[in-house]
Amino acid sequence: MKIEDVRKSAYSMPLTNPSFPPGPYRFFNREFFTITYRTDPEALAAVVPEPLEVVDGLVNYEFIRMPDSTGFGDYTETGQVIPVRFKGEKGVYVHSMYLDDEGPIAGGRELWGFPKKLARPKLEVESDVLVGTLHYGSVLCASATMGYKHRPVDHNTLLQGMKAPNFMLKIIPHVDGSARVCELVRYYLEDITLKEAWTGPAALGLFPHALADVAKLPVREVISALHFKTDLTLGLGTVVFDYLAK
Repeated sequence: MKIEDVRKSAYSMPLTNPSFPPGPYRFFNREFFTITYRTDPEALAAVVPEPLEVVDGLVNYEFIRMPDSTGFGDYTETGQVIPVRFKGEKGVYVHSMYLDDEGPIAGGRELWGFPKKLARPKLEVESDVLVGTLHYGSVLCASATMGYKHRPVDHNTLLQGMKAPNFMLKIIPHVDGSARVCELVRYYLEDITLKEAWTGPAALGLFPHALADVAKLPVREVISALHFKTDLTLGLGTVVFDYLAK
């Protein structure tokens, strides 16, 4: 293979058999279960990087069921996002993500810098309860429940929140182990079709684990819960801050 051939074809690894196809990536019937809870301000300050600013003491714990996505297939994801402000604009910082599919783990980390790790999240309905769980191996790390479709939610308000920017820290090491890329990335959800949205009583438990540390942002009070389904496109990102720039 010639040098020019490498330049033309290289966008992911392995070079000749990439783990995911090029985007854009469209999701159909993407199902969200989000519990907003209050945590310790000191815990948030320890994990949110400057120049982002913590807005308040809240965290959104999310379960996302993705049965039909272009390129990435059928998988489930869970994790924590934190309300933040960047240069006066409100958005969320993606703090942790756990999922069960190698393609979006590789694509999410390589393209955007999503903090993805392999685990076993589930989102399902058990009788009259929506249930989300996260297992890392055999160990239960998160358990979330919500009364199933108790009350409808205003679509316009929810859509405005979904259109806010998302931020994450993209880190790619050099061959000597030092950081070669260390950037704050911003992306947006695009072409959103909100199909249904509900709320109800909810509970959330987070449990300590050495490698799935969701409990380091402890639950002090559950504020609200949302359950909704959408079609949307995961927009590609832009770099808004370079930590290695001199």
